[in-house]
Amino acid sequence: MTDEAERNRRHAAERSRVQAERAVMMQDKTKTGGLLLLHTGDGKGKSTAGFGMVARALGWGMRVGVVQFIKGKWVTGERRFFARFPDQLRFEVMGDGFTWNTQDCARDIAAAQAAWVKSQEMIADPTLDFVLLDELNVALRYEYLDLEHVLAVLRERPRDKHVCVTGRDAKPGMVELAELVTEMRLVKHPFSQGMKAQRGVDF
Repeated sequence: MTDEAERNRRHAAERSRVQAERAVMMQDKTKTGGLLLLHTGDGKGKSTAGFGMVARALGWGMRVGVVQFIKGKWVTGERRFFARFPDQLRFEVMGDGFTWNTQDCARDIAAAQAAWVKSQEMIADPTLDFVLLDELNVALRYEYLDLEHVLAVLRERPRDKHVCVTGRDAKPGMVELAELVTEMRLVKHPFSQGMKAQRGVDF
C-alpha cells in the first residue's frame, strides 16, 4: 500500500469513528424552542454576529425585530441592507448615540427606556420569530434599566421566541439566564494603530 493510500485509509477510519461518536451524542438532542443568545466581551464583532443571525433568520423566511439601544441615527450598512426586507423586518433605532457624545444622563435613560418598551412589544409579538436587542447590555451596565425587570421579561418570553442580546459587560444574571453565551476577546484592533471606523467594516 502506498503512503498516500495508507494516509487515506487512516483518515477514513478516524472520520468513521468521529461519525459514530456524533451519532451517539445526537441521540438525546431532541429539544427545540426559543433561545436566549448572548454576545458580550471587549472584542469587536458582537453586533456583527447578531446581525449575521438576523440574516440567517430572514433567509429561512422568519420575521425579525431589531432594537438598537445605543447607536444613534447615523446610517450604517446593516440598516441600509436590511431596509430591503420591509415585509420581514422591523428595525427600530432608539439610541441617541454614544454616551460620551450625548453627555446627558437623563436623555440617555429616557432613550433606553423607550427602546425597552419597543423591545417588550417585539418580544410579545407573536408574528416575530427572532428579536435582536443590540447593545442592551450597555444600557444595563449604566443602570438605565432595571436589571431584574429585564431578566423577568426575557425569562417569561414566549416559548418559541429567539432573542439575541449584544453588548460588552453582560451582567451575571444575563449570563446565567442565556442558553448560549459567546465572549468576544480583544486581541488586536486597528483603532490602536491610528485607524478610524470604516464604512463597510465597522458600520
